[in-house]
Amino acid sequence: MLSIQHVSKRLGNRPVLQDLSIHIHTGEVYGLLGPNGAGKTTTINLICNLLQPDSGTIAVNGQPVTDATCHWVGIVPQENLLYRSLTCAENLSFFARIYGVPRRQRAARVAQCLQAVNLLDRANARVETLSGGMQRRLSMAIALVHQPKLIILDEPTTGLDVEARYEIWELIRQLKHQGITTLFTTHLLEEAERLCHRIGLLKQGRLLTEGSLADLQQHIAAEEILVLETDDEERAIARAIKLGYTCRYYGGDLALWLPERQELQTILQNFDGIPIRSISRQPVRLEHIYMELTQQRVPPTPAFEGTALQSANLPPFNPHH
Repeated sequence: MLSIQHVSKRLGNRPVLQDLSIHIHTGEVYGLLGPNGAGKTTTINLICNLLQPDSGTIAVNGQPVTDATCHWVGIVPQENLLYRSLTCAENLSFFARIYGVPRRQRAARVAQCLQAVNLLDRANARVETLSGGMQRRLSMAIALVHQPKLIILDEPTTGLDVEARYEIWELIRQLKHQGITTLFTTHLLEEAERLCHRIGLLKQGRLLTEGSLADLQQHIAAEEILVLETDDEERAIARAIKLGYTCRYYGGDLALWLPERQELQTILQNFDGIPIRSISRQPVRLEHIYMELTQQRVPPTPAFEGTALQSANLPPFNPHH
């Protein structure tokens, strides 16, 4: 459905995308993740024909991107582009006309799209009276009004409360069940974990890796993550390294990569003599993979128990950054 092949793009003297290749299949939900400035928005602008690549090709539904292919694409931008003084139905009718929906079909399409996002009962409500979550759902209805083959969601749940976020997630799941191809960007890694068939990690305009969550977990040499709370982190780190564990800090918490799952009694025996206040066990999550691949850091230096470790060896980083 979407093919991006060896695309590069510079803005001024700055390379924004570098030899980017992504292929998204029909009906797939693909999450494009990366730090601010990674090139996600530029990628979207290229797909929508708002920018032209310096090199490489982009095709939607097998056709090179032009103004004509934009009819096959629906986009929900980060900011809701709604006419606040118009009603929900009036907004949808306006955009249906812009997208070329025939006059005789508009009323039915407006009703169908409002029904799809659970806003049919608010058809005659002005946008300015809607909550943030309702406005986001209306933006999704507008993206669907011309029956596109590809939906692009740019940070679809940014700024929404938990309830509204779950509503958007359910709408994305409905798109998935309907076989609509979806590309979305997000900083909420749990969102990508729950919704995506495949995930691509972008940094400085380059695709670092892509695949299902199971594929991406292969980048972490661990069966599970052990988070330790101790009054003697230096000894705990030294012991962990001696045992062959990889040490990381996630949000200030000391985390160890366990190459295989172990009984709690075995873990306690391994850290015998070190004061442990608490232990928690976690599966390898997308946040661990994301931080490992996108953050610059110096790997821990091997050390023996009792020796001091420099903080530069284990720089703290936050998985929710």
